[in-house]
Amino acid sequence: MNSKTPEQFNQAIAQCREVFVKKHHDYGSAWRILRQRSLTDQIFIKAKRLKSIEEKGKQMVDEAIENEYIGIVNYCIMALIQMERGPNENESHLPAEVVESLYDAEVEKTRDLMFNKNHDYGEAWRDMRVSTFTDLILMKLLRTKQIEDLEGKTLISEGIDANFRDMINYSIFALIRISEEHEITHRN
Repeated sequence: MNSKTPEQFNQAIAQCREVFVKKHHDYGSAWRILRQRSLTDQIFIKAKRLKSIEEKGKQMVDEAIENEYIGIVNYCIMALIQMERGPNENESHLPAEVVESLYDAEVEKTRDLMFNKNHDYGEAWRDMRVSTFTDLILMKLLRTKQIEDLEGKTLISEGIDANFRDMINYSIFALIRISEEHEITHRN
């Protein structure tokens, strides 16, 4: 494994967590009312925007594409929490420390999965295009929607949680690659 990967993962997830914590401050845990399918659709919207910008080569809304990947990470973590706890409109005012603890627990599980897969795949993601991560996220979303339509009853496939964790990791990889590209551009 590249010796920079753990540090880069931690930096990218810290960026996502910071946004999540600030939004919790502003909005509370209002997202606790959302059903899993609604969270899947929120992730879908973000991934479709990324693909649209990649294909058109320009964007009309002046918002960094990194924000969309951060949003995907955070919505996936919300979805994983919802899978564990179920939607609950009575928990729209959870204390920050509770929400942050739930967030951190999901990150830890996802980080472990990434390091295990990263070992087996030999960091192949470092040679992939950022646009491929977008496509992989969209594919995972379509799979997730299909599994949701099947009410979770699959014959051979990984569960929905595995798809959310993969989407988080693809988004983190995209954030790392974009950051590296920015570093190269600023050096030249």
